[in-house]
Amino acid sequence: MTIKTLPAAPAARPRVDVSCDMLPLALERWNPEIRAAADEENTISIYDPIGYDFWTGEGVTAKRISAALRSMNGADVTVNINSPGGDVFEGLAIYNLLREHKGKVTVKVLGLAASAASFIAMAGDDVQIARAGFLMIHNAWTIVGGNRNDIREVADFLEQIDIALADIYAARTGDPTEAMQKLMDAETWMAGSVAIEEGFADQLLPSDATKRDPKAGSPQQVAARRLDVILAKQGMPRTERRSLIQDIKTGTPGAAGPGKPSATEPQAIPAEAIAELERALAQFKAAASIVPGA
Repeated sequence: MTIKTLPAAPAARPRVDVSCDMLPLALERWNPEIRAAADEENTISIYDPIGYDFWTGEGVTAKRISAALRSMNGADVTVNINSPGGDVFEGLAIYNLLREHKGKVTVKVLGLAASAASFIAMAGDDVQIARAGFLMIHNAWTIVGGNRNDIREVADFLEQIDIALADIYAARTGDPTEAMQKLMDAETWMAGSVAIEEGFADQLLPSDATKRDPKAGSPQQVAARRLDVILAKQGMPRTERRSLIQDIKTGTPGAAGPGKPSATEPQAIPAEAIAELERALAQFKAAASIVPGA
C-alpha cells in the first residue's frame, strides 16, 4: 500500500467443508442498480457478490481482480463497490491483492459494502462513501451440521476468522481490536457519515458520483437471488441452494437430490416461508421464460 500499513489477511481455506456466506439480510438490502456515474481511468468495479456468482455466471473473484491489477502495471486504481458481500476467503484474497498494489488505491462505496465487501474496502488508501451508502460489518456467517465436536471445531475456526477481520478494521480506524469485535458481534450497519465518524471511511462522495442503472440486474437474476435469500434463511447450505435453483432452471426433477428432503416440504420449512418460496419460484420461472437460453 502507498499510504496505510495494513495487516495481511489469512486467505487460505483451512477447512474445505466450511463456507462463510453472505448474510441473507445484506442480500435483501442490496440494490444492484447503483453504479458509478462515470468510470475513471484504471477502474475496477465490484458490483456483484464476492466469489463466483451462480446467478450471473461471473461474480467478483480474486482471479479477476488479480488480472485487472496486473494490466494496470502499478498505476493508481479506483475501486467502485456496491456488493452484499459473499465468500470470506475470496474477499480476503482480494483485500490482500489491493493491499499489496503499488499504486494508490481509491475505494468508492457507491451503495452497499457489506460483509466481505466491507473489509475489501478497508484496503483503500482513500475510502470514499456515498451519503446514502452503507457499510456493514459482522462476524463470519455459515451453516453447519454435525455432532457437538464438529460444531465446536467450526466455531473455533470462525473465531479465528473474526479476529483477523477485527484486526483489519482496527488498523483502518485506529480503534482497539476489542471495539471492532463488539461492532461485529452486534452486526453494525453504518450510513455514510457515520462510517466516516467511526474511521471506516475518509470522506463523502459527491452527490452526482452515483447513478441508477435499471438494466444492472435482469428479472431472472433478481428472482433467483430472492429465492436464494429464502432458502438461506431456512438453513440450506449454499451448494445445495445453487444445485436446487439450477435444477429448477433446467426443469430437472428431484431438485433436492436423492435421499434429501425437498426444499418445499412443509415439515422442513414453516408454512409462511413455503408461501414466500412458492411466490419466489413463480417469479423465477416467469423471469427465466423470457430470458433467451434460460
